[in-house]
Amino acid sequence: MDADDPTAYCLTLRMWVIGVSFTLLGCGLNTLYTLRFPSISLTQSAVQFLAFPIGKTWEKIVPDWTFSILGWKLRLNPGPFNQKENILIYVMANLSFLTRLSADVLTEQRIFFGYQTGWGFEMLITLATILYGFSIAGICKSIVVDPSSMLWPGVFANTALNHALHSSKAESESVHKFRMSRYSFFLIAFSISFCWYWFPDFIFPALGYFTFLCWAAPKNAVVNQVFGMQSGLGLIPVTFDWSQIAYIGSPLVVPTWAIANVLAALVFWVYIVSPALYYGNVWNSAYLPIQSNSVYDNTGKAYNVSRVIDKQDGYTLDAVKYESYSTIYLPVTYALNQFGLAFATIMSLFIWLALEKRDQIWSVVKSIKSTRHPSAAKRATAQPAYAETPIWWYWVTAALSLFLAIFCCEFWKVQLPWYGVLLAFAIAAIFFVPLGIIYGTTNLRINIDVFCRIIAGYIWEGKVLANIWFFNLGYISGIKALQFSQDFKLGLYCGIPPRQLFIVQLVAICIATLAQVGVLNWALTNISGVCTSAAVNGFTCPFSRTHFNTSTIWGAVGPRRFFSANATYHDLLYFFILGLMLPVVVYALKRRYPRSFWRHAHVPLLLGGLNYLPPASGTNYGSWAIVGLVFGVYVKRKYALWWKRYTFVLSAALDSSIAIAAVIIFFAVFWTKVSENFSWWGTTVYKDTCDWKSCPFKVLVKGEKFGP
Repeated sequence: MDADDPTAYCLTLRMWVIGVSFTLLGCGLNTLYTLRFPSISLTQSAVQFLAFPIGKTWEKIVPDWTFSILGWKLRLNPGPFNQKENILIYVMANLSFLTRLSADVLTEQRIFFGYQTGWGFEMLITLATILYGFSIAGICKSIVVDPSSMLWPGVFANTALNHALHSSKAESESVHKFRMSRYSFFLIAFSISFCWYWFPDFIFPALGYFTFLCWAAPKNAVVNQVFGMQSGLGLIPVTFDWSQIAYIGSPLVVPTWAIANVLAALVFWVYIVSPALYYGNVWNSAYLPIQSNSVYDNTGKAYNVSRVIDKQDGYTLDAVKYESYSTIYLPVTYALNQFGLAFATIMSLFIWLALEKRDQIWSVVKSIKSTRHPSAAKRATAQPAYAETPIWWYWVTAALSLFLAIFCCEFWKVQLPWYGVLLAFAIAAIFFVPLGIIYGTTNLRINIDVFCRIIAGYIWEGKVLANIWFFNLGYISGIKALQFSQDFKLGLYCGIPPRQLFIVQLVAICIATLAQVGVLNWALTNISGVCTSAAVNGFTCPFSRTHFNTSTIWGAVGPRRFFSANATYHDLLYFFILGLMLPVVVYALKRRYPRSFWRHAHVPLLLGGLNYLPPASGTNYGSWAIVGLVFGVYVKRKYALWWKRYTFVLSAALDSSIAIAAVIIFFAVFWTKVSENFSWWGTTVYKDTCDWKSCPFKVLVKGEKFGP
């Protein structure tokens, strides 16, 4: 991290123009690509990289004229394009990542449930959700951002890239064995990755879905279930597509101990427990694909929710139709990870926090108390050179977000009453600290969405829209808060004045909301076959489909019916006991054997580290873990100087290159329909398999059913 220059300017006209432009572009493209699998994004690193030459061009060609507007002087060109301007542009564009979950929920309501509320509701509810996440991140900043122990490794690649872009050419290369500058290394890695991505994305997509054992035995269901990556477990996780490897995030910036915990979870839960349950036909799962983000009826077909939902009666469950049709059945990995392990994770979070993080939290609380003592001459701050953002600013934005959310839910009648909004926001605030501590130390997110679903399912049973929006306000706002906290830490690392960061983020929230809703409405209207299996270029809306399935289970069917004593999935409730006991057992083992491997065990990751599964597969997680361990263990030990100098820059180069390449490929090849007649063995071999066709282990004859 470079020494901070408090005199460096931040809120320049140049920063605003470039930042707003990239916010609109990033939100538009990322909203579009959230409908696609694999979901490629215009990453923050790509924006950070692209903004640099634009800023330098502005620096060289725009005249240094000064205008006076109402006594305020505006300079067109204040001088050299600096690091702080570049980071603020990145922060604005980072709002494009916060659009994803909100777009999924809006798509779910509009496409899968067929309820259209119009632009007014979509704009205001999206703004309320993002604004509340921003508010709780600011209110809790002293706990999850300011402490030095909260490293937030997710921003390491961005700080490395920022240094590579803005460091002088007189950088002290003589102390390094490797003399290539990090900027030159970035450009080379970017160019190679950009050119290569054309192969797995368009020319030879089998390189991305490199399930060669499935190609050898395309009709063998067991081989495809074990080694496939579309509907299989991905036991041999080989892929040559960085978008598949980094589907859950770049492995190059995640600590080795965190990767090891996720790998242990993958081996135990996916490679051992899941096949044991599946081939034992537990929950009648052998009649379904072993891995899928869809839900099924008792004939093994995708569940037709329109047969049990009464739209005329306010989108509620018709119990008679439900009983005559079918109960809902889940693929084994779906049931195990999205429900069983989610239950255990929720129960374990606060116990783990109390046992292993109580000293850290208590030290922060004591430091806050000490700064309020009358004898304290000056408030302690992580950035003493700058005035801290008053906490009441965040309380004001929290109050505004609460008003907007209540107004939306009451005016548009989406089944969630005003007290439901209050409860949802309370849950987001309560869970934020433990989730922030995990994310801030591992760069891995733990999901609590199932907790919100259960609460809404019990209180508003049979009302799917209430379940959707309780989930949105209670869970998605908390996820957005994690992203804002990460930006706070980046601002701290890069010396951004907190008040100026507040202004930039607030403006970007408004712009991002407008861009997201506009592009989403365009995409859902203009993309052929969107959100269906017939969609072009993978625009099948996988995340929205997963949300839809979950809303159906919790909102329409309800947790009482789904987990009652005689229900198929009642046994999943025992995972609450696992979540209660495992943190205590692991903590005791750490105390008893302080130097054993148990000291690296992280219970929330062991239980909740596979939260992208499904639609992610074992191949995504396995390849991610292998690459992360190769760099974090082998390269770091054998080539320590190279690892320290180039690893985070490499991560930024790979992420940004595939994002830009994916955008160009889509609009140049798929959107223009040039690819329609392009077909050869490399574009079809992975599709002509049971893995792609989701073959079950047990097959029913026509008219046969396997359950009620």
